[in-house]
Amino acid sequence: MKCNIYDQDLLAAIIEMDLGLIDADLGGNVYKKRIGMPGVGKRSGARMIVATQLMKRWFFIYGFAKNEKSNVSGDELIYLQEVAKRLLHLSDNDIDIAISANEMKEVRNDEQ
Repeated sequence: MKCNIYDQDLLAAIIEMDLGLIDADLGGNVYKKRIGMPGVGKRSGARMIVATQLMKRWFFIYGFAKNEKSNVSGDELIYLQEVAKRLLHLSDNDIDIAISANEMKEVRNDEQ
């Protein structure tokens, strides 16, 4: 199963996490959230890993289908925590430059 995580899935998951519905705090400002996939729901769907200092910025850094991988390894977690640390220390200007260079994509919820 290919894991397609769409912008609306990310936004819905972030809204839930902002409400405190976090599946796992992996440490180092790295969090895991289950995402439902068509026909399989959340339990067997996908997982997304985000970096955040809650209620500030949210960075999607990794996603995987549950049927392809059960969890991140210890080495992967160390790497993801380092990525989170770097992302969360970016200035607004750094983020704007990364978005302009197509190195980063901003997903917005224009309804709020």
